[in-house]
Amino acid sequence: MVSNSKKSAQNLLKKYRIRPSKRLGQYFLVNKKILNRIIKSASLKKNDVVFEIGPGIGILTQELAKRVKKVTAIEKDPQMCEILKETLKGLNNVEIIKGDILKPPITRYLLLITNNYKIVANLPYYIVSPVIRKFLEIKNSPKEMILMVQKEVAQRICAQPPRMNLLAVSVQLYAKAKILFFVPKKCFWPQPKVDGAIIKLETRDNRKKVSIDKNLFFKIVKAGFSQPRKQIVNNLSKMLKLDKGKTKTWLLKNKIEPKQRAETLRMQDWIDLTKNYIMNQ
Repeated sequence: MVSNSKKSAQNLLKKYRIRPSKRLGQYFLVNKKILNRIIKSASLKKNDVVFEIGPGIGILTQELAKRVKKVTAIEKDPQMCEILKETLKGLNNVEIIKGDILKPPITRYLLLITNNYKIVANLPYYIVSPVIRKFLEIKNSPKEMILMVQKEVAQRICAQPPRMNLLAVSVQLYAKAKILFFVPKKCFWPQPKVDGAIIKLETRDNRKKVSIDKNLFFKIVKAGFSQPRKQIVNNLSKMLKLDKGKTKTWLLKNKIEPKQRAETLRMQDWIDLTKNYIMNQ
């Protein structure tokens, strides 16, 4: 096994003659206090099944395995998979899968394993948005996701009116989003250019998921945010090719002022606009 220190991580990669790949977002967490805070935030139980995406050299994986029933670690880099065979040796409740989490074959396989799981991961920053979208939109979504992401991305995901944005609306339709704490860039090796943040996404129970036309919802939301500094009535009229007078009526019926900007709308406002869209035709 490998301890979570900068020197031990460096020595391990040197042994395998590997350099961290910036292209794959390989920045390893080497701060024990932060690692412990992540584990505590996940509220892990003995019967939990956890998916970890981008385990790297297995620092987080080891701690997860001590506390849960099973860890399935998905690693894209074949070289890292070889290291994981060493660092995770003897942990019988860990499965290493070599593959790209964004490719359909991997996703289908994972969803056959269980229908009750958590995701805990220090995500490579370049795949944060597609991974979150993928696992929130699938029918068999995780109970919750504890994720390391870029600080700025975390702030966008967890934004509230009057600072809403397209990403925030897209995530919060499916989950409650909260920033748990920030992680200074000095806690990683190699050191990235930006600080990180741990966020918690608590997915909505299938029975409580919003029952609306999702395609229409995102069509309306994207139209609303097409030019964020402009009035919502202008954006919706232009992008949805609607009569401006009817658009005003549609907005007012949903208690939204036509002069508002998209960033000031609540989640419920977008849901109401979608549900009542037919009334505007």
